[in-house]
Amino acid sequence: MLMKRIPLSEVKNDLSKYLHMAEDEEIVITRHGKPAGILIGFESEDDWFEYRVEHDPRFLARIEAARTSLRAGRGIRLEDLPEEEAGSDSTDG
Repeated sequence: MLMKRIPLSEVKNDLSKYLHMAEDEEIVITRHGKPAGILIGFESEDDWFEYRVEHDPRFLARIEAARTSLRAGRGIRLEDLPEEEAGSDSTDG
């Protein structure tokens, strides 16, 4: 992903412009020439949802616990389930 560095003073003067730009690239906000934060835009509600899920510590902990369980030999990988149990797209009439 592209990243642009913009001084805080410029972002404060035209936030809406930088929010729009952030839909296509991350904006690193600098203070005295040093990175101070990042502005990330979302083109849709789905993008916002995905960002929240990807950064939710509770969700990440559950994923890691599931992976640890699988490595320990507990559970079944989705790929190893028989097709009818894996939620195939076919339906009986």
